[in-house]
Amino acid sequence: MAVDLLLGLQWGDEGKGKIVDVLTKSYDIIARFQGGPNAGHTLEFDGIKHVLHTIPSGIFHPSAINLIGNGVVIDPVIFRKEIKGLMPYNIDFNTKLLISKKAHIILPTHRLLDAASEASKGKAKIGSTLKGIGPTYMDKTGRNGIRIGDILLTDWKNKYHLLSKKHLKMLDYFNSEIEFDLKSMEKEFFESLEVIKSCQIVDSEEYISKAQKAGKKILAEGAQGSLLDIDFGTYPYVTSSNTTAAGACTGLGIAPNKIKNVFGIFKAYTTRVGRGPFPTELFDESGKTMAKVGNEFGSTTGRSRRCGWIDLVALKYSIEINGVTQLMMMKGDVLSGFKNIKACSSYEMENGETTLFFPYDSGAKGLKPVYKELKGWSEDLTKITDEKYFPETFKEYIKFLEKELETPIKIVSVGPDRKQTIFIN
Repeated sequence: MAVDLLLGLQWGDEGKGKIVDVLTKSYDIIARFQGGPNAGHTLEFDGIKHVLHTIPSGIFHPSAINLIGNGVVIDPVIFRKEIKGLMPYNIDFNTKLLISKKAHIILPTHRLLDAASEASKGKAKIGSTLKGIGPTYMDKTGRNGIRIGDILLTDWKNKYHLLSKKHLKMLDYFNSEIEFDLKSMEKEFFESLEVIKSCQIVDSEEYISKAQKAGKKILAEGAQGSLLDIDFGTYPYVTSSNTTAAGACTGLGIAPNKIKNVFGIFKAYTTRVGRGPFPTELFDESGKTMAKVGNEFGSTTGRSRRCGWIDLVALKYSIEINGVTQLMMMKGDVLSGFKNIKACSSYEMENGETTLFFPYDSGAKGLKPVYKELKGWSEDLTKITDEKYFPETFKEYIKFLEKELETPIKIVSVGPDRKQTIFIN
């Protein structure tokens, strides 16, 4: 049985959590393949908003198993709080939530290193969420990391103390004045590890392999967005993992030839949190309106998101490197009320040349977006339940995007609730 894959095509915050929640009823297993608690997947139903950071977005469906894969980095403290927040919903975590032995653990000192490193950069800060993600992946690739499977060993604390001691020496290098109480942090950390131990800890690659052979339907869930990929994103303003389709293979142990559908999610406009290039960013009233109507604030950090028109150059790039087979457009309702809507179709470089390819330096001096303009719509989309009721100009916008991106749009979201999701025939 092939695996389907769902990921974001922009700078994150595209609405992946909502769509995973909507699609879960068609799958047996939802498997998160990369990232850490710097991700915030927002789900809304029955008038309640839920924000998940580590746990896969299918957790509210009793029929599905939710797996945290080896490519994820886990902060036990945040994980414990996440579990506690879900307690009122009678979720059977013992049978419905699995954790890979090979997933790496974020230590208290990883968070300290993250804060010290970011503070030392001054004006050159990259916009880290300060969750310890980067330092944890650095230890992973440096072969120093501590994995979930290690905490099942009797002498694992020796390894912990050696690594923690190394981190404290590294803090001296940054000459940072950050204040911390490590004993208090460690107390909470070790208490939280007991919650992880109460979950099923598995060899996730073997589990997925057996599930495939048994004919189970699997949906791999990504975090962040393709333009934040450590290799293909707007480096160095990126996350520390592979957010693209390739990350599902390494983050879950899935062979490339086992991936069938690749679902690419994007907003009807573009947003970005933190620093980094953003060619279509708006600083006028249009940008402010998008931010206000779209409630563009990070679900994990609370930081306001920068807003701009949709960038087709960047989207085509993401579609290409991920092998996207179908698209899902979010927040079309936010653009209601704009008389005209713009879409960036190419970039004009400082030397006057035009490019259709997402450049190595998308923040280069003199780079300007070249726009195509379309008629907007004034109708409220949030109450629409069928595509036949879409305003004609909204239908034209969808057709325009499909033609430009050469990929069909199969889902359109017109609001945050799971019911405000329209499947396109």
